[in-house]
Amino acid sequence: MKRSKIETRGLSLWFGQKQVLDNVDLNILENSITAIMGPSGCGKSTLIRVFNRMNDIIPDCNVTGSVFLDGEDVYSPSVDVVALRMRVGMVFQKPNPFPKSIYDNVAFGLRIQKRTSKEETDKVVEESLRGAALWDEVKDRLKDSALELSGGQQQRLCIARALAVKPEVVLMDEPCSALDPSATAKIEALMAELKKNYTVVVVTHNMQQAARVSDYTAFLYLGKVVEYGLTDQIFENPTNKLTENYITGRFG
Repeated sequence: MKRSKIETRGLSLWFGQKQVLDNVDLNILENSITAIMGPSGCGKSTLIRVFNRMNDIIPDCNVTGSVFLDGEDVYSPSVDVVALRMRVGMVFQKPNPFPKSIYDNVAFGLRIQKRTSKEETDKVVEESLRGAALWDEVKDRLKDSALELSGGQQQRLCIARALAVKPEVVLMDEPCSALDPSATAKIEALMAELKKNYTVVVVTHNMQQAARVSDYTAFLYLGKVVEYGLTDQIFENPTNKLTENYITGRFG
């Protein structure tokens, strides 16, 4: 049995008067891919942004309940939020490379930490680009602007940038929604590689993608977890009628 990496207990969240998450209990296991799926506006992106406290930057955000990373409450007053975001990296829906060179994009987090030599930075940049399955495509153009890369390459660069600071968890918020089928296939293959060394949580509106790539799936509806379990079980034998209706396309 794999160890728990992230656990939520009674997690609820409001933006002002609007409740977005309602009493969410989840147990995300390490070195696995967990898909969060559900219709638009059900709270998927908000949920994963709880794990690294990205919602903190939104005014009037109020969180109740508990969120644990390796058993430590991430909302404890003693938690260093910057350190937390190093441990729990994030890749967004649209590729967002910085207007810098490919090399400088990957090295960005290392330079913020100010703890690495040029030799060490070179090594981490190569390792991260290899980890994101991009090294062979860019190794001869590291000084070129990241903005010259294709959309799929830019998204893998953003994954490399996230990997460079040695996170334990990689959150992906609909990472393929802006990509063509060929680039999507590369990102999906990459996810399967990443789970050997990381815990991956992916938000997707694409049920076929959830079925292809994930080990576990949570189905969210109106801020609640309707069903959570092994992906095969969720798709082949859901226990909740709402889940079945969503998977069979009756709503969503």
